[in-house]
Amino acid sequence: MGCVSTTEDSASAARGAAEAVDLLSRLRLTLEGVRLPLGIDGAAGADRDRRSAVDQLDDYVLPRYRSLDAPLLAVVGGSTGAGKSTLVNALVGHPVTRSGAIRPTTRQPILLHHPQDAEWFTTPRVLPHLSRTRGRLADPDPAASGSLVLVAEPALPAGLALLDAPDIDSVADGNRRLAGQLLSAADLWVFVTTANRYADAVPWELLLDAAARDITVAVVLDRVPDGVQAEVGADLRGMLERQGLGAAQLFVVTEAALGAEGMLPDGAVDRLRDWLTAIATDAGSRSEVARRTLNGVVRQLAGTVEGLVQAEEDQRRAAARLTGDVDSAYGQALREALSATQDGTLLRGEVLSRWQDFVGTGEFFRSLESGIGRLRDRLTSFLTGRPAPPEEVETALETGLHAVLVEQAAAAAEEAEQRWRQDAAGRGLVQGRDLAALPEDFTERAAGEIRGWQQDLIQLIHQEGAGKRTMARISALGVNGVAVTLMIVSFASTGGLLGLEVGIAGGTAVVAQKLLESIFGEDAVRRLARRSQENLVGRVADLLQSEAARFTGLLDEVPDEGSSAQLRALVPALRRLSGRREG
Repeated sequence: MGCVSTTEDSASAARGAAEAVDLLSRLRLTLEGVRLPLGIDGAAGADRDRRSAVDQLDDYVLPRYRSLDAPLLAVVGGSTGAGKSTLVNALVGHPVTRSGAIRPTTRQPILLHHPQDAEWFTTPRVLPHLSRTRGRLADPDPAASGSLVLVAEPALPAGLALLDAPDIDSVADGNRRLAGQLLSAADLWVFVTTANRYADAVPWELLLDAAARDITVAVVLDRVPDGVQAEVGADLRGMLERQGLGAAQLFVVTEAALGAEGMLPDGAVDRLRDWLTAIATDAGSRSEVARRTLNGVVRQLAGTVEGLVQAEEDQRRAAARLTGDVDSAYGQALREALSATQDGTLLRGEVLSRWQDFVGTGEFFRSLESGIGRLRDRLTSFLTGRPAPPEEVETALETGLHAVLVEQAAAAAEEAEQRWRQDAAGRGLVQGRDLAALPEDFTERAAGEIRGWQQDLIQLIHQEGAGKRTMARISALGVNGVAVTLMIVSFASTGGLLGLEVGIAGGTAVVAQKLLESIFGEDAVRRLARRSQENLVGRVADLLQSEAARFTGLLDEVPDEGSSAQLRALVPALRRLSGRREG
């Protein structure tokens, strides 16, 4: 029965590990796709946490869940000059790492393992982004710091590997980053500090991180003057307990002269060596250390995911604010452009002159003031005359409308860019771009929309003039002439004009209105004018919207709610995994 139970337990543990790997692989894929493009407060920190989480999944969490029975990896870390390399040499009984006065000393991380454990470390099972080399001493070339030196060391017990990491406060940025990466890949930490530096801020940042992860930690208090071991040790022990690290093992190494090969005196690290050996030689202890660390890391990952959900929400709020700035600028441009097409301001100067040439002479308008009742007769006479070509009116209207669109689009672009530059969320997006300048093709696109609108009018005229009688009237004036007249009606309100211009534009409106009514009838003219204005509004809105997209398109990488929902859904499973106790 015991054999059956053991087999069932093993199968259950294997299933649990496979489920964990599946969950964590999905987490890694999701984290890899998270983007926080807006430079708002907290975004850079959240993205660093995201990258660190991906690295830790690659370097430690996924490899460990795939190989729960692999040897433990104990990373020896600490501050500059703390004596890490000397400590490692003492643990194996002879020099295997470089130590010296020149900083940084540890240029390459050195991983010591028992010969029979070599298969666990020669492959990129852990720390897959570091290349492997074999040797006895670290290569002094700083350019080689991206590789891991593997040293088979029979003095180490099977089931435990020691990794001598670079200084956590190294003057070399690459060494500091590598030290953090290695510590994140550890099953347990051997943290080395000295009697005169154990209260420094940098070591405690990492120790507090260890407390948050609930990782097994051994703190080595090195170079303690003889006679004050108890006093200094008690002070450090109190600090550890106050910071949630009361379970950490504390080992005190008394200051002593080093031997000819830079070795500590015999027996200086016996207690630490015995503690590590006891863990390595007991399968239950190894399993407990590994699972405790895994659970703590997974809990941290759940917290990182929750932080990223919040960071994504912050990004969306900032994007909504930036979008609002663009909408406001281009909305104002649309209102101003449409106002110019609806308040009569386009019926000025050149347009009025060309319209008068088209319909006849100035006397034609003066005659309207005394007898508008005979307008139909006069229009009939007008239709058989030889007015100026309608294309001249059309060109004048097109030129005026085009100028309005260019002016308003330029104003909107300047306003939107200015608002984004004043906002931390938008500042990085406009950096290196001249969004205030209109694209080279804008003037042609604006002209194209105007021509398109003019074609819309011709189609409307053909639809309304389907009857033979109406078509005959249209033919008398010409489709282009009717289209121009419809354009005048569309622009005929006089709200933006002053003095004499009001009377002129009013006369213009009356002539155009009555002319169209003589062809289509009153109801049809109202319908044509309404549809003409609707078509113009749509085209102008589309044109400005395409311009606004030059800004809002830069927000495409801002995560949507679906991304946050995907992250949020992983948290409960991570919480459950972090509390799992198996085997």
